[in-house]
Amino acid sequence: MDRLFKPRKISLIMLAILLLWLKTYIVYKTSFDMKIENWRQEFILFINPLSFLMLIFGIALFLNRRRNQYILLTSFLLSFILFANIVFFRFFNDFLTLPVLFQTSNMSDLGSSVHDLLNWTDILYFLDFFLLAAVIKHRPPFLKENESYTTGSKRVYYLLAFAITFFNFAISEAERPQLLTRTFDREILVKNIGTYQYHIYDVLLQTKSSAQRAFADGRKLVDIENYVHSKQTEPDKELFGRYKGRNVIYISMESLQTFPIGSTINGQAVTPFLNDFIKESYYFDNFYHQTGQGKTSDAEFITENSLYPIGRGAVYFTNSQNTFRATPRILKNEGYYSAVFHANDRTFWNRDIMYDNFGYDEFFDVSSYTVNEENSVNWGLKDIDFFKQSMPMLKSLPEPFYAKFITLTNHFPFTLDDEDMMVDLYDSDSRTLNRYFPAVRYMDEALKLFVQDLKESGLYDRTVIVLYGDHYGISENHNAEMAEYLGTDLTPFQSTQLQRVPLIIHLPGQKEGQTISSVAAQIDLRPTVLHLLGIDTSDHIQFGEDLFSPSRENMAILRDGSFITDDIVYTKETCYSKVTENPIDNSDCELYAEKAKMELDYSDRIIYGDLLRFYDND
Repeated sequence: MDRLFKPRKISLIMLAILLLWLKTYIVYKTSFDMKIENWRQEFILFINPLSFLMLIFGIALFLNRRRNQYILLTSFLLSFILFANIVFFRFFNDFLTLPVLFQTSNMSDLGSSVHDLLNWTDILYFLDFFLLAAVIKHRPPFLKENESYTTGSKRVYYLLAFAITFFNFAISEAERPQLLTRTFDREILVKNIGTYQYHIYDVLLQTKSSAQRAFADGRKLVDIENYVHSKQTEPDKELFGRYKGRNVIYISMESLQTFPIGSTINGQAVTPFLNDFIKESYYFDNFYHQTGQGKTSDAEFITENSLYPIGRGAVYFTNSQNTFRATPRILKNEGYYSAVFHANDRTFWNRDIMYDNFGYDEFFDVSSYTVNEENSVNWGLKDIDFFKQSMPMLKSLPEPFYAKFITLTNHFPFTLDDEDMMVDLYDSDSRTLNRYFPAVRYMDEALKLFVQDLKESGLYDRTVIVLYGDHYGISENHNAEMAEYLGTDLTPFQSTQLQRVPLIIHLPGQKEGQTISSVAAQIDLRPTVLHLLGIDTSDHIQFGEDLFSPSRENMAILRDGSFITDDIVYTKETCYSKVTENPIDNSDCELYAEKAKMELDYSDRIIYGDLLRFYDND
């Protein structure tokens, strides 16, 4: 009878699996904002860590001398992978990919951003590891002693592990058909196959991507070339070539979304300069960013090449040696001198290599500026000082020039010195959203002073000035506070609308402004500017359309596969009416969905296969 009721002991392997399984599921529910629609998805979410954990910890069955060390090390590594995804998700609302992990040259500059994403309570994410270490050291009574495993028991263990794996994939495929071939949304992959399995799949995708270039040939470019040429539209006759030979200045406005434009905090205007500048410029208020994990570098890539960024990592890292037909190289043939102004390390985002690849003549990086504690904050040189120090360098460029300025101050975590606070902090439970408005106001002031300097130098009246937001500043992790600020529930429809960023184009001599509300995106910027300068783009491979063309198709395709037209929004596998903001039949989105998938696929083929090396513009 005593033997019958004697407590069952547990093996160290099973204890490690159970602890990490439980922790992973808790993390899914508390740290990742994953939408669960039914009990089947909840069940899949619950079981998906188990099969991988059984397979990886099962290796310990074959170890005798180093079994405990292997279990402990594996527990730590998997905990670290999970924690890295947690920190990444807190800001980017996304999961890590292998190309992002290779972007190590960026890590030294992340300082304040990473610090702001960490909490002292994060040590709890490693609680199971510490518990496992204590169990190994003290050998409590519930732990099996002198574990040994027969060939039969090992066989049964792995049969069970593989059975759970196949069962997981089967019910996931039933819930989400074509799961592994429709990979726009990493959340769907993690939700169905699990965090750890997702990373293995990501490695396989990276291997496939590397092989694409090796086996690519020029024939794969024919269909793409035919497609992009078939969708080209005629430029506006009055504007085409009207500004031939004029200077061009691009200003990348860090993390600026459309919603702060024209807004106030406690009666104080957040963007007083931009509000006025819009009145004498073309303003596109339905302009969307299309960036992926490359953020600012993706925005640069899109606007320079009129290609989509890749879905995993950043082109600036994964494909920096590719052949591109970027704007600076095109303008060089028109006698333009090109330069970039950015007070950051030249290797950040691999810019030193990419700018040379794009054909830029000069890169004024942090070494060109005087940076000290008084004039820097957060990520580096403050925007007002950045523009002020840039003016002499800008005026030294031979004309006509093509110059790009990349701002820094309005960057997460949006910290400012007290003397630079020009509007009050917003009052919400999100420190990020609260600090966002003063940081935007500071950038707005820096832009005002820069434009004043352009006017005083005489450059203003002979320069096409383009200001664009590069990507979102407030991620979906702050949806509750954003909903409070906007006074509306943040549905997937509303979240997609928040991906709008401002685009302002001021033309030389322009006095009268115009707001254009047709849907557009960053990919449309290159053909627009080139046409203003009188440059024919009919022989270029690009997916954008001239924003001033009377026959353009008003559509924006986002990197995650969402798309927006003047009438509908498609996101999270749901089609919405723009009029009612409510879901409609998905069949209303089917034609556009095919186009979106095709364009993203074609662009990926160009990048992964480095296909432009086969393209002869002449």
